[in-house]
Amino acid sequence: MAVKRTGSRLGSSFDSFLRERGLYESVSSLAWKRVLAWEITEAMRKADVSKTEMAKRMKTSRAQIDRLLDPDNVSVSLEAIQKAAAALGKRVVLNLEDAPELSGKAGSGPGVGLKSR
Repeated sequence: MAVKRTGSRLGSSFDSFLRERGLYESVSSLAWKRVLAWEITEAMRKADVSKTEMAKRMKTSRAQIDRLLDPDNVSVSLEAIQKAAAALGKRVVLNLEDAPELSGKAGSGPGVGLKSR
């Protein structure tokens, strides 16, 4: 099977590939969680905040912090993410954007992140 060459790229975008297979939402959720876990971990490292201290600041358990920082655990609540951000002097920024058309245009990636206050 020949691959159609369009400009300097081969075939369609990775987003289109995932959508065609019904995987886009689950892969996007995992990507968002991995980015957030990394951002929280980095903010903790820069602020010299241990997991134990983070649990105290958030008034939660150390096990909850482990779940929050687990890049593969996508079932963390927005409330937990917001509490973590606040405990580190940050705020959560979440926005909705128009989805790219399914014509092969690549998306811009996760629309979430932590911002300094």
